[in-house]
Amino acid sequence: MATAGTGSNGRLQVGTSAGHAGVAGRLGPRGSRTLGWSVALVATAAALTAGLAGVYRYLDNFWLYRGYPPPRDPAWVKEHGTVQTIAVSSPAIGGRSQQVIVFLPPGYAAHPRRRYPVFYLLHGSPGLPNALLLTVKTGVVEDELLAKHEIRPMILVMPFGSSGRFIDTEWANGVRANSGWETFLARDVVRAIDDRYRTIRSGSARALGGLSEGGYGSLNIGLHHPGEFRVLESWSGYERADKILSIFGHAKNRLAYNSPHAYLPAVARRLRREGTYVWFYSSRGDRFLGQNKAFAHELARLRIRHSFLVVSGGHTWRAWRENFPQSIRAASKGLSGG
Repeated sequence: MATAGTGSNGRLQVGTSAGHAGVAGRLGPRGSRTLGWSVALVATAAALTAGLAGVYRYLDNFWLYRGYPPPRDPAWVKEHGTVQTIAVSSPAIGGRSQQVIVFLPPGYAAHPRRRYPVFYLLHGSPGLPNALLLTVKTGVVEDELLAKHEIRPMILVMPFGSSGRFIDTEWANGVRANSGWETFLARDVVRAIDDRYRTIRSGSARALGGLSEGGYGSLNIGLHHPGEFRVLESWSGYERADKILSIFGHAKNRLAYNSPHAYLPAVARRLRREGTYVWFYSSRGDRFLGQNKAFAHELARLRIRHSFLVVSGGHTWRAWRENFPQSIRAASKGLSGG
């Protein structure tokens, strides 16, 4: 508590309740300058802190939305889906518990006897599954197209396919221990979703798609598990495995096995029998455009149902965001049930 009194010179002095002289009485000219510098330094530090906080908020917001506004259903959409986040543990990745985001379509809770097809969506690298909701607007697009009666309701499933945002896995079963990311998705995530939600438990009612590395992963996993997914989609993906030693090692046969273009002839007959439909696109100027054109030619040669598009937008969020309505329409058309 501060106290006030008069000093020997008759001027008012401010001290503490312990009787110490106050700031005005203690400081001479040098002390006043020191105090001034201290105040200036504190003010500068505060300004820098506020500035850095603002920069962090901007970068965090940009990371979440990539410069787009947060996704919201338009006012004319009256029924909305719901988002849940679950954890799936997988022996294939050493018992890790991985985040899986699930979007339940409008009306899911209101129709307890209805079962739904499932669209599994794989993120790229670096990346997180929430980018599919926040930037690609997967949930908002489904709400809008359902309101227009353009698609059937589907459960959207977005798993996290890595041990860290910047750790590359290629959605593949790698050479290192506990790196079975393909098995994590195709076995453990699918089983967990079928156990927890009212799905149509058949490959004919499952689609698998993704962007960039996730598009590659969708094709690679889908070809390794024919019949597990009726529709395979790749958005700006690729069909030849990158020579990443930490994932694929040195063996050429492993690279060939994990290259959809090279592996396709081995499973073409099974894909035809299962009625698999491949829907994919690449952009003008995308460095993977040539691979995609060659893959489309191989699909045609082997008489596998497919659609290949060349779109604008580059290898960017713009392309993935603008083309998701076409993607979910293709999945809805290609699946059975629901």
